[in-house]
Amino acid sequence: MATEFSRVEIMSGMDKVANFTEKLGHAECVKQLMKRGVSGVTIYNNVIGCGIQHGLNEVEYELSPEKLAIQLLPKSVVTIICESSKVDDLIEYLKLELYTGHIGDGKIFVSDVTNIIRVRTGEEGRDALKASSID
Repeated sequence: MATEFSRVEIMSGMDKVANFTEKLGHAECVKQLMKRGVSGVTIYNNVIGCGIQHGLNEVEYELSPEKLAIQLLPKSVVTIICESSKVDDLIEYLKLELYTGHIGDGKIFVSDVTNIIRVRTGEEGRDALKASSID
């Protein structure tokens, strides 16, 4: 059985996610996300981390990539649950929104969601992401 939903997580610099968050306040961005099967977004700010560059800026990394000391930088994580059939389209949209071509654009991780449960009502799967049937 194919997984019906996927988790798409974006880990990127806080400024890039802040720009994306600002766009979420505009109807066009919300429309674009809904068209791609997104019913909600969760953003974690004030996390720290680093990627393959160990937290070095572009100039430092170009000068000394062998430097092993890790510098943890402020990051944000965006978590989106969407229909698995629409993940590829969502990823293309997110890549366009987040791309600058510089170190720190971030990573997108995709994983299967085996079930979704709304605690308040006990609804599961697709029903848990819709308006509740008992409201």
